[in-house]
Amino acid sequence: MTPFDPNSTEYRRRRFRPIPVRMLVPNMITLLAICAGLTAIRLSTEGRMELAVAAIVFAAILDGIDGRVARMIKGQSKFGAELDSLADFVNFGVAPGLILYFWQLHELNNGGWIAAMVFAISGGLRLARFNASIDDPNKPAFAANYFTGVPAPAGAITVLLPIYLAFLGVPMPPATLTAFYTLLIAFLMVSRLPVFSGKTVKMRVPPEMVLPVFVSVVFFVALLIGYPWHILSAGSVLYLISLPWGWKSYRDQERQLAAQTQAAGAPMAAQAAAPYTAPVAESDHDDRPTHLH
Repeated sequence: MTPFDPNSTEYRRRRFRPIPVRMLVPNMITLLAICAGLTAIRLSTEGRMELAVAAIVFAAILDGIDGRVARMIKGQSKFGAELDSLADFVNFGVAPGLILYFWQLHELNNGGWIAAMVFAISGGLRLARFNASIDDPNKPAFAANYFTGVPAPAGAITVLLPIYLAFLGVPMPPATLTAFYTLLIAFLMVSRLPVFSGKTVKMRVPPEMVLPVFVSVVFFVALLIGYPWHILSAGSVLYLISLPWGWKSYRDQERQLAAQTQAAGAPMAAQAAAPYTAPVAESDHDDRPTHLH
């Protein structure tokens, strides 16, 4: 009887083995994020755009929490990674595209739908490329500090910038301009642009800085709740402006690595290019006298 026989004891033990709670917690956070993204789609169809955008922001916050919680409690799993990718596609690809379509892009008819659809597809392609290249052995060590292209959560937050500005009283831009901006963010998501990730930045806080950091976080959350559209607009603009600095930083480190590799290979190349000189054999005849008086 093989272990994969449904009647075997080993199969039953594996089939009904309880799942540790630490692996359920991050998956529950991810499922909550999916619920927020789907609710955002429903709210946008009902015309409640403020709540729809708030649901996307809430989903982005949950997306930043679930991975850290999983690493903190050692609850990582293959299932969780796949579920997180599915959640990102729904929350940061499909939902923002539909929100923009129901908000203004529908005025362009098929053109607006194409722009929304391209953004959603770009989000899926961005996530697929990330999953495929996560174990790339050819990446240099410093590449761990950078994303390839704008990450999906950041793309979802920045693509909604026209809606933030409209909530602030700024005149609504032409639908053509909104469609062009949507396609631009979609292009940045699937591009090869190096974007600083900050994942390798150490999050350890010195004991004397715990209270100031805590107060700063509370202050930022209070600002986000009290002035959400101001904070989101300023954050989106600053993020887009910072993209060239990430590209420049990546190129500088790439040149530095190339210079170090060239300097290390120069002595070996010089040694390989040196002409070969055969050793001189010692003569068997010795002209010295056998005995000195």
